[in-house]
Amino acid sequence: MKKQNLISKLPTKEQADNYDLLYPMLESALQEVREFSKKKQDGVLNPLKVKLLNRLLTEIKNDVLTFDSSNDYLDLLDDETLPQNSDAVLILGQYEAAMKQFKAKYYGYNSGRGEWIWNTGSSVKR
Repeated sequence: MKKQNLISKLPTKEQADNYDLLYPMLESALQEVREFSKKKQDGVLNPLKVKLLNRLLTEIKNDVLTFDSSNDYLDLLDDETLPQNSDAVLILGQYEAAMKQFKAKYYGYNSGRGEWIWNTGSSVKR
């Protein structure tokens, strides 16, 4: 495979930066919704929570996982019918799995630089 083709398949620096920003927020949101679910599994999320969660999920879907194959399987929370806590845990868990897979694919140790780095199009020498 030509180097240019390889570079075009790598995430951008912005995607890596967005990952670093959004993943901790996703973890925190998932932890909170799991707590709600433990207390009342069939409880319904309120509209404000759905709006906040969907804003986070939209950023992840559109800015980080844009070209990742997992993107086709990621849905937002339904703000019309308002999801149950257990449904939100399932959806957030799918996002978490997709984000972990993304990092495993594009983040690694660079022995030449002696550090862990994102393998982005800009980090590969042209």
